[in-house]
Amino acid sequence: MSNNMILPGATIGVLGGGQLGRMFVVAARTMGYKTVVLDPDKDSPAGLIADQHICSDYEDAAGLAQMAVLCDAVTTEFENVPADSLRALAKSCFVSPSAEAVEIAQNRGREKNYARQAGLETAPFKTILSADDIAAAAEITGFPAILKLSSLGYDGKGQAIVNSVDEITEKFKEFASVECVLEKMLDLKQEVSVILGRNSDGDVAVFPVAENVHVNGILHTSTVPANVSAEITEQARALAKALADSLNYVGILAVEFFITGDNRLVFNEMAPRPHNSGHYTLDATVTSQYEQQVRSLCGLPVGDARLTSAVVMVNLLGDLWPLDWTKLLAEKGLKLHLYGKEEARPGRKMGHYNVLAESVGQAKEIADNVFKIIS
Repeated sequence: MSNNMILPGATIGVLGGGQLGRMFVVAARTMGYKTVVLDPDKDSPAGLIADQHICSDYEDAAGLAQMAVLCDAVTTEFENVPADSLRALAKSCFVSPSAEAVEIAQNRGREKNYARQAGLETAPFKTILSADDIAAAAEITGFPAILKLSSLGYDGKGQAIVNSVDEITEKFKEFASVECVLEKMLDLKQEVSVILGRNSDGDVAVFPVAENVHVNGILHTSTVPANVSAEITEQARALAKALADSLNYVGILAVEFFITGDNRLVFNEMAPRPHNSGHYTLDATVTSQYEQQVRSLCGLPVGDARLTSAVVMVNLLGDLWPLDWTKLLAEKGLKLHLYGKEEARPGRKMGHYNVLAESVGQAKEIADNVFKIIS
């Protein structure tokens, strides 16, 4: 057990004020911690409910200095926070995940190379730094392939399917000729994710594997338990843990995998933070991923990640607004979570619901029926 535990009553902070930060703040306050959010948006979902909101840019020296004075420990809710900001904070207080781990996750090429070094399989890929790299990259991947921005792409943005060298060249120009990764398109059967919490003692709690379905590049549903073999389940959990151990990681780590048609488990990407596919843990595991984030940040023992109910999580996007709340809330086994965002826009994550049931089949049926009613 760590001798440097940060106990309730202390102040902990989060860089980023979105919904992941908001749910972290809820968990922290429930456990008795004071909270500080640093985010440039005065109406950020997390900032609105924190004890203190520092409304400044993530690279603002004065804002970071204020956070360092106020907080005993600081985490992040998204991977694109400047790594140098984490380094600056780490001079004054405990920071997790580390700047080094976040830096790896910020670049698709770096994270894929790191995953390979840790023993995980990736799809064939090649980094493209300039147009001169395109032909050699195409030789490695073949067609069809996917061209992805190395940094800042999310929810299907910043990527395109390509079927020729000419198409790569055209899309590379559309992406402003910034660094990209070209990746072979695989014959995919399923997509799954593993979320784990790891504390500074190296103790790890791995949450149940989630089976994910995306629509237009955005996560639509996560189903737990996943409809995969026990062998795949254990392999995914072991590989995610190996990656966290290799990084000497402290915090919540999400690892996404593809399952190919021939049942190979292929690393897609990692997120050094809580994850959309882990929202089910708010209602269906003994400890949520957000409480686990607080625990790992504060040097506490990792919580029990055991599943307590079959569950399906469904994302609620701005496309559905305005919603008929009476129809949504009529289902007794449904748990609604809204993110406190004022403006609903197409593709914007406004909330989610979890359906708990005695079986996955029952949870799926209810979740799908509710979604049909509200959409």
